[in-house]
Amino acid sequence: MHISDSSTTIGAPALAVEGLGAGYGGELIVRAITMGVNRGEIVTVVGPNGSGKSTLLKAITNVIQVSQGRVLIDGNDVTNIGTDAITKRGMGYVPQQNDVFAPLTVQENLEAGGYLLRKGAVPAAMERVFGMFPLLGSMRRRTAGRLSGGERKMLAIGRALMMAPPVLILDEPTANLAPALAKVVLGEYVCRLKDEGVAVLLVEQRAREALAISDWAHVLVAGQAAVSGRAHELAARGDIGELFLGRLGNGSIRTVVPSSAPDDRAKDLLK
Repeated sequence: MHISDSSTTIGAPALAVEGLGAGYGGELIVRAITMGVNRGEIVTVVGPNGSGKSTLLKAITNVIQVSQGRVLIDGNDVTNIGTDAITKRGMGYVPQQNDVFAPLTVQENLEAGGYLLRKGAVPAAMERVFGMFPLLGSMRRRTAGRLSGGERKMLAIGRALMMAPPVLILDEPTANLAPALAKVVLGEYVCRLKDEGVAVLLVEQRAREALAISDWAHVLVAGQAAVSGRAHELAARGDIGELFLGRLGNGSIRTVVPSSAPDDRAKDLLK
């Protein structure tokens, strides 16, 4: 686990994952994952398809049970406590799909995001979100189904922020977005969270763009963190394509991608 130079937190990181193992039907998909995210920091998890990234996020957010290790928020153990309970403890989550209610307006979606708040606290929470994303305020009466892909993702992030979580988990926020919109989501929306002091854990398919905005990164291969380090240092490595394919020079991870898979798979991940 790291405590980065960018951290404003003294002591425990906002999010800590210690020796986490999880999977389905008794089979571990991810194993021995350890990482930390401090307030005002973006930590990214990248890796090839099937490496366990989604399983890792589901375990951290209590969508599936953690079999080994633990998850902590501000030093408090929140392992397997349930989704509502972990939200109350300070973890927000924006899934890749089904991230907003299309028939509801922007305002109604935000109200739904604050369902655990006292009724009197909802308007102030909503105004705080509008302060971070003024465009949402101008569209508060518009239904989510009429929003563009980028606007919809902004709303999904805003919904998660209604509870003012110190930790926000983002699962593939640029999925199905055009390159220009993806650049806005990562370079503006996600970076704005960092500026607001949120601890952001990001899983992202656009590896180079994600590394460019991140403080720390983990390359997940075959369910394990094959390489971890400062994001800019990983992005600068000449063997980054080989890392994504799981062919590390020390031979510690092998045959991650089927032998029939083309080597340009790594290039696609790093576009």
